Amino acid sequence: MNTMDIALICKALGDSNRLQIVQMLSDGEKCGCQLLEKFAITQPTLSHHMKILWECGLVEARKEGKWSHYSLNCDTLTGFKTFIEGLSCCKDGGDGK
Repeated sequence: MNTMDIALICKALGDSNRLQIVQMLSDGEKCGCQLLEKFAITQPTLSHHMKILWECGLVEARKEGKWSHYSLNCDTLTGFKTFIEGLSCCKDGGDGK
């Protein structure tokens, strides 16, 4: 996963609604109707959020009737987690002294 991919994911997760959606999807696939029940937003607004999450690769979508069903893309999420876990904080300024 390159830094451009990471930046798109960070931008997508910078919105509290999208962050909550990702948290909800961590429990498994959800219908758009289930997501709408939890937010005071319109269906077009939900579609906008889901498009951003889909474009950065965090979410997969499938159609069933008039509703879309969403789930997390585990490959993308694992790559993002690996990147974050690879970050470290050195209190000594990084020179070992």
